[in-house]
Amino acid sequence: MTRVAVLGAGGWGTALAAMLAAHERPTVLWARRAEFAERLRRERVNADYLPGVDLPASLELASDLNVALEGAALALVVVPSVGVEELLEQLPRELGIVLCAKGLDAHGGQLSRLAHSRGFSRIAVLSGPNHAEEIGRGLPAATVVASHDAEFANTAQRALMTPSFRVYTSDDVVGVELGGVLKNVIALSCGMVDGLGLGDNAKAALITRGLLEMRRYLEAQGAREATVYGLSGLGDLVATCTSRHSRNRAAGERIARGEDIAAGGKVVEGMRSARLLHAWALEHGADLPIVAAVHGVLEGELEPLEAMSNLMERRARPE
Repeated sequence: MTRVAVLGAGGWGTALAAMLAAHERPTVLWARRAEFAERLRRERVNADYLPGVDLPASLELASDLNVALEGAALALVVVPSVGVEELLEQLPRELGIVLCAKGLDAHGGQLSRLAHSRGFSRIAVLSGPNHAEEIGRGLPAATVVASHDAEFANTAQRALMTPSFRVYTSDDVVGVELGGVLKNVIALSCGMVDGLGLGDNAKAALITRGLLEMRRYLEAQGAREATVYGLSGLGDLVATCTSRHSRNRAAGERIARGEDIAAGGKVVEGMRSARLLHAWALEHGADLPIVAAVHGVLEGELEPLEAMSNLMERRARPE
């Protein structure tokens, strides 16, 4: 049975590791800090990032990367996007990796392309409507693992699929990977609607028009239209924009209320992605009005209510 190393002990990494171990998959969870790994080993719960989810007794914990990778045929890279490049430099190039972060590299590029440029050949990306809080508790969910290497996609599918976690394969790496980037920005805008008390109609409109922006961006990158309407596109967009578990939606709500957006020290990927996507839209003359509105709020150029009003007052046009 494939031994899996889960690299990153945040909420998502912990949920994946706990799920796999609970279904008797040989799994090790790597935490960067030795004292944190020891606390997880001792307490058998990640109170900082995934409270309420017990870590199975069979789940191994490690802070030494070499120990974590020993005997592993597959590594799930589950650190924030800004930390992926540093971690990749420490991994053996023959290792099969599944990139689970939903963000862009430091230059606004795809993490999968970054991995390829660093000499990795067995690369996949994983994305879907997958809230860690639910997957860690064994609630049903589905996801997509995409790779240009069909054999490796099937290997990852077999390693990760459980009775509660259904895994589909795809060869549309661009579409699966980048859908998870833009949906976080749309979720920030939906959180602002919640924080302002503007109602479900406004949020539904943002999700629907946000899907159009997702399609424009993904198709410009070479993604297939069908992927936009699949689990990693529409599915992930709906979950992230509506769930109480969504970090990005919650951050947007706090922004609208004028509250601290630090999110308890947890990374809010949409804030960084908004800046990178807005820069891309300006460079390519792309029409991404929701991205522009969120960027304006984050930069202090617009108040949240002003940004929402600007979207409502855009020129009338056919749908």
